[in-house]
Amino acid sequence: MSRATDRRFGKRDGRPFTFVFEQRTVEAWPGESVAAALLAADERHLRTAEDGGARGVLCGIGVCWECRCVIDGRPNTRACMTEARPDMQVRRQRGLSE
Repeated sequence: MSRATDRRFGKRDGRPFTFVFEQRTVEAWPGESVAAALLAADERHLRTAEDGGARGVLCGIGVCWECRCVIDGRPNTRACMTEARPDMQVRRQRGLSE
C-alpha cells in the first residue's frame, strides 16, 4: 500500500502480513486488530444486520458488537477485539448468527 493511501498512524513494528476478508487480501501489522486493518484498507461494511443494513466498527472497544464477523469459521467474533494473524479467513456475518 502506498503511503498516500495508508490510513495508519504512528510507528509500526515488525513486518506486515496478509489475511483474507471476503476473498480480498488485506494487509495488517503485528499487534493490529482485524477491525483496524479493515478500516485502513477502507473496508467499512463488516456485517449485515437483521434488517439488511450494513454495519461496521462503531465503538472500537468491544462494547457494541457492531463489528462482529465470522473469523476462521467462528461467528459473532468482534473484529475490534481480535488480533489479526497471518492467513486468517474473515467474512461478513449475516444476521445474528450463522
